[in-house]
Amino acid sequence: MMLVIDVTKGMQTQSAECLVIGQIACQKMVVVLNKIDLLPEAKRQSAIEKMTKKMQKTLENTKFCGCPIVAVAAKPGGPEAPESENPLGVSELIEVLKSQAYLPSRDPSGHFLMAVDHCFSIKGQGTVMTGTILSGSVSLGDNVEIPALKVTKKVKSMQMFHTPVTYAMQGDRVGICVTQFDPKLLERGLICTPESLHTIHAAIISLKKIQYFRGALQTKAKFHITVGHETVMGRVMFFSPAPADFNEEIQENVFDFDKDYLYQEEYLSKDSKPSEENKENGQSEVQLPKQQWALLEFEKPVTCPKLCLVIGSKLDTDIHANTCRLAFHGVLLQGMEDKNYAETFLPKLKVYKQKHKEGQVERVMDDYSVIGRSLFKKETNIQIFVGLKVKLSTGEEGIIDGGFGQSGKFKIRIPGGLKPETKMLLSAASKKKSKAGKGDANKEDESSKNDSAQPVTITLLFKRYVFDTQKKMIQS
Repeated sequence: MMLVIDVTKGMQTQSAECLVIGQIACQKMVVVLNKIDLLPEAKRQSAIEKMTKKMQKTLENTKFCGCPIVAVAAKPGGPEAPESENPLGVSELIEVLKSQAYLPSRDPSGHFLMAVDHCFSIKGQGTVMTGTILSGSVSLGDNVEIPALKVTKKVKSMQMFHTPVTYAMQGDRVGICVTQFDPKLLERGLICTPESLHTIHAAIISLKKIQYFRGALQTKAKFHITVGHETVMGRVMFFSPAPADFNEEIQENVFDFDKDYLYQEEYLSKDSKPSEENKENGQSEVQLPKQQWALLEFEKPVTCPKLCLVIGSKLDTDIHANTCRLAFHGVLLQGMEDKNYAETFLPKLKVYKQKHKEGQVERVMDDYSVIGRSLFKKETNIQIFVGLKVKLSTGEEGIIDGGFGQSGKFKIRIPGGLKPETKMLLSAASKKKSKAGKGDANKEDESSKNDSAQPVTITLLFKRYVFDTQKKMIQS
C-alpha cells in the first residue's frame, strides 16, 4: 500500500481513514510525501524532516511502525507545468518499492473470481472485461458468470499486457473477451465460475470496532456496509456469546448455529455501561467477550463471496469534521439468499434477550404459598407465566401457580416451604397493614412507605429468543 500525503498539509481525515483501511487489509506500506516542490527551496529539507518525524510518530502504534517514508514531487509546478520539468524523488520511490515488493503465493485451485474494473466493446471482436483475478483460474472456452446480472458467457479470447493467452490464474491482470454482451451493463463488478457466488439479502458477520470511531455502535442503527465490491445501506443487530461462554475460545471464520447467543443493545467495548446483570453480580466494569457478531440486513441485495471483508461506515458524516467515519470491520460468515430470510432462516439463529422482572410478596396464604403483586400489569395474561420459577429475596424458590383476583396479583407455590423468619417478616408486615387499614388514609400511606423500606421481593428471570415466532419464555 502507498499512502500519499500532501507535505504542505500532513495527515487529513481521509488520509487517516486510508491508514485505518490499510491496517485492516494490507501487510506493508510506503508513505509518500508529495508536492515537495511547493516548499520554499531554502526550507525544503527541514520541512521534509519535520513532516517525516510527524508521520513516524503517527505510525508508531500501528502495524506500519518504521515503514519507509519517501519525499517526492510527482509533477513539479502542477498540471500546467511543461513536460521538461523532471519529477523529484520518483527514482528513489521506485527503488523503495522494489525493496518492499515480494512474490505472493498463488493458488489456481478453487472457483474462478475476478474483480472487473473496466468494460468496453471492440468492433468485430466483442466485449472486453479487464481486471484482476482474485481466486482460481480461467481458460479459453470456459463459461463465466456475471452474477449481478445472472448472465453466463463463454470466454472467446484473453490478453495479458497486449499478449494473447489461453490461461490465467490468481493474481494475474487480464482482459477477457466475450460476445453478445452490452458493456454498458457492467462498469465494474465481479465475474466468476457459474453459480459460485450468491446474491444475499442479509448476513452474519464476526466483527471488531475500529478504535478511532467515536461513540457507541448501537443495535438497529444504519451504516454504509462495504461488502465485496459494493457499498449499500444496512441495519445491524449486535450479539455476543452467552455470558458463561465469554472467555471460551471461538473457532475462527465459523459460526455455530447450535449455540445460544446474547442480544446486545450495542457493541460491547471498554466504554460500554455494565448491564443490570453485571451490577447484581457486583461487577462495576462491563465484561468483554473474546468475539462478537452482528446480523446485517441490507436495503438492497449484494453479490459477494463467503469470508469476504466487511467494513461498516458512517459516510454521511461531514467530511470536514475531524472524526473517523469507519465504524467496524469483520468477516462475512453466513449469507442469506432467500428474500424471505426473516421467516425461513432467522428462526435458526438462537439470539436471546435476558428478561428481568421484580415484584413483591403481599401476604402469606399458608406455609407453602404466598400472594405476590407488582410483577404484572392488570391486563397481563398471567396464565402464560404459570409454571415459571421465581426467587424470593429471603432465598426461597417458588413457582407461579396462577392469577389471584383481577388486579394483576398472583399465587406462588413454595415447594420447600417458607422459612420461619420469612413468615415472621411477612406476618409483621401484614399486621402493620391491617393496623393502618383501621386508621385514616394518611396513616395507610405512611405505613406503606415504612413497609416498602424492606419488602420481600420476587424476582422472575427468563430468556426469550428474538426470532422465535411463538415468543416462548425459557428458563434454564
